[in-house]
Amino acid sequence: MEETKPFEISKHVVWEAYKRVKANKGAAGIDDESISEFEEKLKDNLYKIWNRMSSGSYFPPPVKVVEIPKKNGGVRILGVPTVADRIAQMVAKLYFEPRVEPHFHPDSYGYRPGKSAIDAVTVTRQRCWRYNWLLEFDIKGLFDNIDHELLMRAVKTHTDCKWLLLYIERWLKAPFQMEDGRIIERSSGTPQGGVISVLLSNIYLHYVLDLWFERVVKPRLNGEAYMVRYIDDFVLCLIPLRCLALSGGSP
Repeated sequence: MEETKPFEISKHVVWEAYKRVKANKGAAGIDDESISEFEEKLKDNLYKIWNRMSSGSYFPPPVKVVEIPKKNGGVRILGVPTVADRIAQMVAKLYFEPRVEPHFHPDSYGYRPGKSAIDAVTVTRQRCWRYNWLLEFDIKGLFDNIDHELLMRAVKTHTDCKWLLLYIERWLKAPFQMEDGRIIERSSGTPQGGVISVLLSNIYLHYVLDLWFERVVKPRLNGEAYMVRYIDDFVLCLIPLRCLALSGGSP
């Protein structure tokens, strides 16, 4: 029998969240605590997460910033939450993902249950032989620049669960801790590397990109256009070859 708390969060979900975080491995956050060190007091640590989340008193610690060099120059900013915070985020994801997943576009493939990068490549390869134009895009700085207000409006479209809304807002506002120890406040974005960040990014792009393409772009091309998206990378297939054959020319 579980204790009475303001928010109903199952201890079994916290346990499942821990198992998934452990399976995903990952580096330590700002507290330098590894998964194996977290497991030294596993029962107590999981109880703390459940107790604080259920009571509304869970506040995420700052996110550790790790700079990953890019092949073409520059760096990619990766945000690494603590092990405990990754488990807390996974709890929220386990509750929230089933609510939003059915609404996503079928040609959105990034980090979704039952979909993979290979699936996205397979569909793109099949379509590219039937279309004259294949355009590839990469959204620059997506994870760093997502508008928090717009994102929360999208989140509230799918849930009115008070604790989900409370903690998602707190995760969005959790500051960065730089490698030199500086604390940087954030007013936009969701850290690339956070457990719930990809789900939030998919929700955001569902409204600002996927639905826009289906409702605005595709009708203007008489429905003869397709998009395949994998998080912030997407491919457009435009103008079927048969249309060119009928017109006798090129676009």
